[in-house]
Amino acid sequence: MTITAATPQERMRSARTASRSLGLLTDAAKADLLRGIADAIDANVTVIVAANTEDVARGRADGLTPGLVDRLTLDEARVRSLAAAVRDVAELPDPVGRVLDDRVLDNGLHLQKVSVPFGVIGSIYEARPNVTVDIAALALRSGNAVVLRGGSAAQSSNAALISVMRGALADAGVDPEAIQTVDDFGRDGARALMRARGLVDVLVPRGSAQLIETVVTESSVPVIETGAGVVHIVLDASAPLEWATDIVVNAKVQRPSVCNAVETLLVHRDAAARLVPPVVAALQAQGVTVHGDATTAALASGVVAATAEDWATEHMSLDISVRIVDGLDDALAHIREYSTQHTESIITADDAVAERFLAEVDAAVVMVNASTRFTDGGEFGFGAEVGISTQKLHARGPMGLPELTTTKWLARGAGQIRA
Repeated sequence: MTITAATPQERMRSARTASRSLGLLTDAAKADLLRGIADAIDANVTVIVAANTEDVARGRADGLTPGLVDRLTLDEARVRSLAAAVRDVAELPDPVGRVLDDRVLDNGLHLQKVSVPFGVIGSIYEARPNVTVDIAALALRSGNAVVLRGGSAAQSSNAALISVMRGALADAGVDPEAIQTVDDFGRDGARALMRARGLVDVLVPRGSAQLIETVVTESSVPVIETGAGVVHIVLDASAPLEWATDIVVNAKVQRPSVCNAVETLLVHRDAAARLVPPVVAALQAQGVTVHGDATTAALASGVVAATAEDWATEHMSLDISVRIVDGLDDALAHIREYSTQHTESIITADDAVAERFLAEVDAAVVMVNASTRFTDGGEFGFGAEVGISTQKLHARGPMGLPELTTTKWLARGAGQIRA
């Protein structure tokens, strides 16, 4: 279903109007709405893949990195996975109407604090057509309208997906204006979305560190900051070799272009001779280029000399930086300096070391003996996610349905006046 509004502001006003009725839908109605969207995505796989093929060809011609091309690509299996994720969100508990506090004052006034939709959620993101569906599904399930700016790299894919989803809303008797895009306005659309205070209630950026920083600094709309993933894994002196190898390879190779992929490996000096050669060899066998310090290079062949910039780099590719550290204190200091507070993990058989790492590392997700690839709304049981927040206000970590609600107080009285 096409969008006819002539300006970004008109579209956002339409979304604001649609949000009022959307916020009143029952749990069952919202769940049925999402099931209809999932069915529509499945029914239009060929159309969606064809549109995506245009984007991928254009992206390759424009020199997109392999990591961004991977994020951009939608084949039939990925499209059907999107539909399945929408069905998963439909089955999640309704986050709206939860009673978070309930009390009766001495004067008989009954107070309840309840969860309610924000109203209109905006998102600015890059080359990620899956985000178009994920955020729309989560917004609708939580009773919110959504305004999307998905970037020029995925414009054909996003247009097809949004048209399909708006058509499903119309078929369900729900105002299709609840899903809007400002993609066709280019950067002017992004600027309008960032300045739409009063029309858009909260803005969630997803993408590069540069994009996120731009949105955070230029937006007059409140922003939930998602962050780049300079993600670390620490191999403690007691780290079992099998765990170290399996976890590091999975965290780097399983999907290197995503924000929860490991970027830097820190190895305790006492275990370096035991762990570095086999772990580096396992990474290299999967096509990973290892950027290491001098000690790493002395212990394993084929290691590229690491630069100072490598420690702060989110490679988003089959590259990893490896540094030998003198102990846990040294590893913690490195993480404090370079972490983007996304996800940090340690591999250890020492419970005291594990508990200290969990307590002292400041990140949205801190792990012990597990791959950083688990930092994900779907893996955490939230269904799709709207993003992974690296800030400390309102939401932190993978954001699911509850994070797309705010609260209000309900006061029921019987004529009380304040003395």
